[in-house]
Amino acid sequence: MNALALGSFSLALGVLLGAFGAHGLRGLPPQKLELWLTASQYHFIAAFGILAVGLLRLVRPGSMGPAYVLFAGLLLFSGSLYAMTLGAPRAVAMVTPVGGLCLTAGFVWLGVLALGKG
Repeated sequence: MNALALGSFSLALGVLLGAFGAHGLRGLPPQKLELWLTASQYHFIAAFGILAVGLLRLVRPGSMGPAYVLFAGLLLFSGSLYAMTLGAPRAVAMVTPVGGLCLTAGFVWLGVLALGKG
C-alpha cells in the first residue's frame, strides 16, 4: 500500500474513532475520556505524518520506511491508549512508550528524507 492511501485510511479511521469517543463513550470517567482524546490526537498526528511521506514521495521518490514506522507508532501508542480506555489491563501501557519512540523516529526519518539526506 502506498503512503497516501495508508495516511488517508488512517485519517478516516481517526475520524471514526474520534466520533465514537465523543458519542459512544460519554459515560466513562473523565480520566478514561482523556486517554481516548490523547489517543485520537496522536492518531491524527501520525496519520498526517504518513500522508506527508506520500506527498514527499510525489516530488522525490524515496523510502516508505518513515510511513511504516509512523504507522507502527500509531498502532502502538494510540492503540494501547484506546485499548486501556476500553478496559484493557494496565500492562498494555508498557507498549505506549515504544509507540512514542516509533512516532519520534518516523518524524525524524521523514525530516532527513525531506532534507534529501536519505
